[in-house]
Amino acid sequence: MGLARHRSGSTFASVTAAAVTLVLVAGCSSGDSGKATTKDGKTVISMGLFGVMGYEESGLLDRYMEENPDITIEAEVAGDEQTYYTAFQTHLAAGSGLKDIQGIEVGRAKELVDTQADKFTDLSGTEGIDGYLPWKSNQVTAEDGKVIGLGTDIGPMAVCYRKDLFAQAGLPTDREEVANLWAGDWAKYIEAGRTFKEKSKDRKVSFMDTSTGLFNAMVYGADKQFYDESGELIYQDNPVVKNAWALATDAAKSGMTAKLRQFQTGWDPGLANSTFASTVCPAWMLAHISEKAGPANKGKWDIAKAPKGANWGGAFLGVMEKSPVKQEARKLVAWLTAPEQQAYLFEKLSIFPSSQKAIDLPAVANGTSAYFSDAPIGRIFGAAAKEIPAEQVLGRKDAGIKDTFSAGIQLVEQGRDADTAWDTTDERIKKLTR
Repeated sequence: MGLARHRSGSTFASVTAAAVTLVLVAGCSSGDSGKATTKDGKTVISMGLFGVMGYEESGLLDRYMEENPDITIEAEVAGDEQTYYTAFQTHLAAGSGLKDIQGIEVGRAKELVDTQADKFTDLSGTEGIDGYLPWKSNQVTAEDGKVIGLGTDIGPMAVCYRKDLFAQAGLPTDREEVANLWAGDWAKYIEAGRTFKEKSKDRKVSFMDTSTGLFNAMVYGADKQFYDESGELIYQDNPVVKNAWALATDAAKSGMTAKLRQFQTGWDPGLANSTFASTVCPAWMLAHISEKAGPANKGKWDIAKAPKGANWGGAFLGVMEKSPVKQEARKLVAWLTAPEQQAYLFEKLSIFPSSQKAIDLPAVANGTSAYFSDAPIGRIFGAAAKEIPAEQVLGRKDAGIKDTFSAGIQLVEQGRDADTAWDTTDERIKKLTR
């Protein structure tokens, strides 16, 4: 997907099959007519979602309808976020085709807050909104205090690695010892990669999938990334971005990557065929890895703490201002994003909560992953979440800029000179942000 960072387009077919009562709608929503839609005497709430946000796959929407028999939820799910957002922008401009509830990816939040806030219902008074991690609600809060969405998940990051492949290269396999290899410095992660490349007995196996994940982790652990507080672009001079580019392109030139950009062609087979030994992984990526790497690799994967905490991805649910069922939609959004439901999604799909109360619940705090060698994922990702800067500056084109940098780093993996690739990336970003 264009914005692969948010749960990709993984089907979770075995889980989705259980959610048989949902209706996927491609036509109009209740907001088009200006009056509430009813079906069999029930109020219909329409939702526009993308990727795998978990509500359909976990059965939460079915449960809500069971507990609220006067409500029917119709969810339209786009396979990838880029396709979803393009259509969403078209509907916003036209003032039609909008669902009652729309998903918002974090990379789009600033653009929507700055340019489309009037199209959303203000959710600032919703019960429990003060329970999010301090930086989460800030991402969808306008200057006048209007909140256009309630937080669903976040993407604290770790390093997923193959114990068996580390062992055959003479690297430690215990997750605490592995974390100590690169504690506090992403450059140490690259040094581990050099050791792996030198000592690995299987020359067909790369240390990591791609250095774009490394770039993302370094950039998204900083308070300022591509923009400053005034909305001006700073990526050209920001030492965080420049250092991330330098380290990522160094890794790209070293031959330690499999040149497989995450969620793009070849990456899923790479997981299944043990093509690489590690990948930088936000919490939401675990379900995708376990699905695509398959049962044969269960217990071979483990998870270690990343050198530094960072957040990659996350989303919100917003209620559209013109929805004729705003109150019913607000009630549904509040329920879906409540701590208990966030904890449930973590148990089912490793989707990490944005609610501090949910993070502290035993189901999350003590959560483990059988697929990843019983790794204490609640503790690992919870600790990473606490390291994320409390005030992160977002910009209108964050998502597009991130993807442009990823494409630029991939040029280096394919043999392009790093300086030339930077110039190409810079030119593309300037066109994107005009």
